[in-house]
Amino acid sequence: MQQKIFQQDAIAATAPSLHLKELALSLRSQQLFSKLSLSISPGEIVTIMGPSGCGKSSLLAAISGTLERDFALEGQVLLDELNLINLPPEERHIGMLFQEDLLFPHMSVNDNLGFGIPAHIKDKKKRNTLIAQALDEAGLSEFGNRDPATLSGGQRARIAVLRTLLSQPRALLLDEPFSKLDAELRARFRNFRL
Repeated sequence: MQQKIFQQDAIAATAPSLHLKELALSLRSQQLFSKLSLSISPGEIVTIMGPSGCGKSSLLAAISGTLERDFALEGQVLLDELNLINLPPEERHIGMLFQEDLLFPHMSVNDNLGFGIPAHIKDKKKRNTLIAQALDEAGLSEFGNRDPATLSGGQRARIAVLRTLLSQPRALLLDEPFSKLDAELRARFRNFRL
């Protein structure tokens, strides 16, 4: 498994750092990768590359707290100084985007986006404003009442990105979510901020 690190400008000073310390992952006593230590500063983008089955997606699951019980995990995952290892996913505040968009088929686009907004934002007008701003930024302002099944693959991918960003994650993990977007949209979403 290889890693590449890129810097991104204009990240808020309050963004946390993500640290992996001596992280090792095994499946049924077979080690997937040797101990990994990595510090990711606010604004850095790290790419993990390797052949299929080497543990890339499992590493992301370990960081986000969704690792299946068949796996054994050693080491620490720190968001600033908070060790996330024993926290459930909902307390980690890590956003996760997958290759598949995973939109809720029984909800409109607006409802899918609203699902991502943190529960502490209770004011309906504020929630609707956040949804409208996100759709406008993504060039989808007329799509709020649409059924996700009526959207193209690229539009569905954009809605999935928006929902994750609206959740206000402290860190964002991506498992090839832009594979359905054309080059122009990929570039736009790499710089997207809500």
